Amino acid sequence: MAHPQAVSDSFEILFLALQGFVVAFLLLHDWIPLGRLNNVAAMRGEDSLAHRVFVTLLGAVPAAAGLYFSARYFGQNHPHWLAMLLWITYVLFFVGLLRAWWIPYLFVPDQRRAARYQVIFAGTHSFLPRRNGMAPDTLHTALHVAVVAVLVGLWLRDGMMMLG
Repeated sequence: MAHPQAVSDSFEILFLALQGFVVAFLLLHDWIPLGRLNNVAAMRGEDSLAHRVFVTLLGAVPAAAGLYFSARYFGQNHPHWLAMLLWITYVLFFVGLLRAWWIPYLFVPDQRRAARYQVIFAGTHSFLPRRNGMAPDTLHTALHVAVVAVLVGLWLRDGMMMLG
């Protein structure tokens, strides 16, 4: 049987890795060409530099702060302010990804969004079929899975810390 602390350390490392992926995604995906995973040239053509910087920082700053302080409090109870920062940040990310991707993809077509996505994600890889004029690309789908995993991790971490 694994030592309880090793399980806790493994969980913490996975939790930090998921947050690290989210932060790396937010900082890099609109700036660094990643082959068929993104279309930086199209993004540059559609959005101004100021807009791209603003959008990058809007998500990356709270996520990076959460990652930094999660590492700082590795294996310890998170202070209330850190737990709130993480919950608020990742719930807002989740609501945003539902609004930007999954609701228009699955339920309520948004022709304007679909037209924009057809331009800025032209040529990117997607394993999902087109629906309502769009399909979440593979890179964003990986982000969405990571965001949900961080939320599940927060819930599990809170439970583990309460149990001692």
